[in-house]
Amino acid sequence: MELTEKKKKEILSLVDKAAEAVLDIYRSVNLGIKKKKDNSPITLADEASHHLLTAGLKKLYPDIPVISEEEKITPYNIRKNWPYFWLLDPLDGTKEFILKNGEFTINLALIEKDTPIIGIIAAPTKRLVYFAAKGSGAYKKEAEGSLCPIKAKDQPGNTLVATRSRSHKNKREESILAKLGKTKTIYAGSALKFCLVAEGRADIYLRGGPTMEWDTAAGQCIAAEAGAKTYTLEGQPFLYNKKSLLNPGLICTAMDISSFLTP
Repeated sequence: MELTEKKKKEILSLVDKAAEAVLDIYRSVNLGIKKKKDNSPITLADEASHHLLTAGLKKLYPDIPVISEEEKITPYNIRKNWPYFWLLDPLDGTKEFILKNGEFTINLALIEKDTPIIGIIAAPTKRLVYFAAKGSGAYKKEAEGSLCPIKAKDQPGNTLVATRSRSHKNKREESILAKLGKTKTIYAGSALKFCLVAEGRADIYLRGGPTMEWDTAAGQCIAAEAGAKTYTLEGQPFLYNKKSLLNPGLICTAMDISSFLTP
């Protein structure tokens, strides 16, 4: 699929509009908090972002299906044959949104068969947007600025910097960190951890527990175009459009991982 400059601007503008809609609700008194069937929270912002982005994508690319966290997932026997599809998390970090700590994102990726080839992550409260397209590099835009290239580090400094989740730590992460030696940890919410690796502020992102495909696809693409790779904790490729959209644990880094993989 060809991504023209015009289409890129249209997609980025669409994500900007969703970010503004999310911010408007974030600043309001009523977040519209409800519970989904799995007992996880959903807010008016999740719903607004979902509807705005899915409608916009279907208008821009009517032949490319969309999988969103806030919509029923197409059965595997149909989607396994899709050459392309959009993978959307309208609000990654709903709990952070409710707590009003600012660490939530909008994640949008285009998947070609089993690999993300376009990734966009917007952090509305931080006025940040990260963008990448396969073969075109990774970029960061601050506030009203322009897209500036970013690059991951393949060699740590005196102290290796790891980024992790505050609320999803486990023994597998601790085992890998022990092999890394002296480390400093940056805790961050949602997909921002991929962005910290992509822009060289962190050397490695570790996640021992599961995630969903819409949590990771955009970040993986951005990190890949910045020079970092994403693996399972066993060092295998991190792939998409699986029968189950549940992901295993992951490592994202530009470093050689062979010396600290878990058994």
